[in-house]
Amino acid sequence: MRVLALHSNFIEYEPIEKEIDLAEAAEKGKRVRLDDILVAFIAVEKGDDESIAEKVSNEIRAWMKRIGCDRVLLYPYAHLSSYLARAGDALAMLSRIESMLSTDGVSVYKAPFGWTKAFTISIKGHPLAEHSISLQEHSKGSNVKASREAISQALQREERLTSRWYILEPDGSKVPLEDYDLSRYPRLKMLAEYEVKKRREVDEEPPHVRLMKRLAIADHEPASDVGNLRFYPKGRLIKSLIEQYVTRKVIEYGAVEVETPIMYDVEHPSLASYFNRFPARQYMIESEGKEFFLRFAACFGQFLMAKDFTISYRHLPLKIYELTRYSFRREKSGELVGLRRLRAFTMPDCHALCRDIEQAKQEMLKRLELSKQVIEGLGISLMDDVEVAIRVTSDFYNENREFIAELVQRIGKPVLLEEWSERFFYFVLKWEFNFVDNIAKASALSTDQIDVENGARYGIYFVDEDGSRRNPIILHNSPSGAVERVMYALLEKAYRMQKEGKAPMLPLWLSPTQVRLIPVRSRDKGEDGEEGGKSAESSSTSSANYTSSLYLDYCSRIMHRLEGSYIRVDVDDRDESVGKRIREAEMEWVPYIVVVGEKEITSNRLSVRDRVSGKVREMSVEELEHEIVSALKDKPYMPLNMPRYLSMRPQIMV
Repeated sequence: MRVLALHSNFIEYEPIEKEIDLAEAAEKGKRVRLDDILVAFIAVEKGDDESIAEKVSNEIRAWMKRIGCDRVLLYPYAHLSSYLARAGDALAMLSRIESMLSTDGVSVYKAPFGWTKAFTISIKGHPLAEHSISLQEHSKGSNVKASREAISQALQREERLTSRWYILEPDGSKVPLEDYDLSRYPRLKMLAEYEVKKRREVDEEPPHVRLMKRLAIADHEPASDVGNLRFYPKGRLIKSLIEQYVTRKVIEYGAVEVETPIMYDVEHPSLASYFNRFPARQYMIESEGKEFFLRFAACFGQFLMAKDFTISYRHLPLKIYELTRYSFRREKSGELVGLRRLRAFTMPDCHALCRDIEQAKQEMLKRLELSKQVIEGLGISLMDDVEVAIRVTSDFYNENREFIAELVQRIGKPVLLEEWSERFFYFVLKWEFNFVDNIAKASALSTDQIDVENGARYGIYFVDEDGSRRNPIILHNSPSGAVERVMYALLEKAYRMQKEGKAPMLPLWLSPTQVRLIPVRSRDKGEDGEEGGKSAESSSTSSANYTSSLYLDYCSRIMHRLEGSYIRVDVDDRDESVGKRIREAEMEWVPYIVVVGEKEITSNRLSVRDRVSGKVREMSVEELEHEIVSALKDKPYMPLNMPRYLSMRPQIMV
């Protein structure tokens, strides 16, 4: 950033012609005169971030104090540099400098950005009347990479910020982290160590990566990069069920569902400003001479839509929801691993426009309950599988102690508190449910934030009871977190179950095959899974085929019966031994395995291998049907998206 600061007797300027679409509002031809003022001609350059804006603000403030002037005009002046920032970034930086200077009795004026202007200036004659500032040198081509991989100022600041850490108890007590005995809460201890060290890189492969491949759920796409996965039929089915469940719960909560674009113009003033307040790296693309970024959340699409709504205070809180398939973040390669952290992911994103902080706090409590219901419904236990973190500014904490204590009380166990001395981002409070995996890495699932900036940034207004127009407070909630990350947590939990001596499995409603039927072949001894030999004296090839066909037909009838009750069933009709087919069904974590032979047909009773209990149980078809339907309750259903007969399926994974 380059600044030429001139202590002036007066300056007169006149907007002549609008140069760009992003030009600020101004009246063409209207002359403006300001007397006894410091005029700061400013050129914002590529790579300038919020820290540069802060340094420039401090330099200008210090110079004003030195020359005894309390009025300043910020005058956008591109001619001071050959390496200018994009218009949207420049506008955001100038607005930030204006905000920083508008304190301590300083009167700040700003000439309109994006206009050709005529001006007349009279400079005072004292030795300090002229002063130049240059806070970042640039060389030609130094910012080529930034046009493809953009890093927000918020992310840069996050990497430098320091925090104070505490444990909050459900009884309201707040204990410094170093003084708290975490030995009773080993996973909370792992979360605290992970967060304090802020080391996101992964040194070893977590267990879920092997499981997602072995179960033919997902794998890395060799034609892409490590942050983009391919999902096989089982993975696509699991994803679809999770998406439907979360979406239905959010709509039942009262949200309206929308759909927004995946790419946005970086020159849009609201987006450029928000871009630098969100801690994430973005993908950038060019199209028809313009630069766009791929969305990293549904926020700006929903905010730009809400800007065009006519909203009354009676409509608040107004809840807007989108399931983004996909959101994009250019995560560091060392942080990418399996389903845990991706560069393209599916995010349920629900915002609530609220009248004021008090309404926002009450709505946040409702959304905490929504998130608890969703996360438990997905098969993740809040008490056993999740550790909670709250991040808050000191000012907000001190003013809202009772509210934060109620949050912790509703969570029902100690939580990690990160307290900031100042606000680095657009939110003043954020809570998140974190899953701590088998290599002691933590990943956020459900989350909610209180956003105090974006109502004004995006020009969203509601008409209050007294007729005034006001900006809403906005809540940002994902009741589940990214869908892929839910799958990661379920697989890591299954691995933990296995280490504890239990059978690893997915929740019944998410199991691609819920019941597998295995017809006995005539050359098998029976239902015990052991192979037998052929007896030339007792059967011929034709009678053997007839017997096998009889068992297969019986399995087909059971399959059609259960499918009518929205149960996913398949039949392993391959020419393999019963023992091998049982073992492979167990390797696939099939919840119910049914071997069908002569005994089942004659008795009309099934021998059901129940994965949960680990026992073989005798049941009728009706009893099996009732048990599964009762267990599925209100969960969504999708039919099996693979051939129902295993002999017709290709081998997906080696």
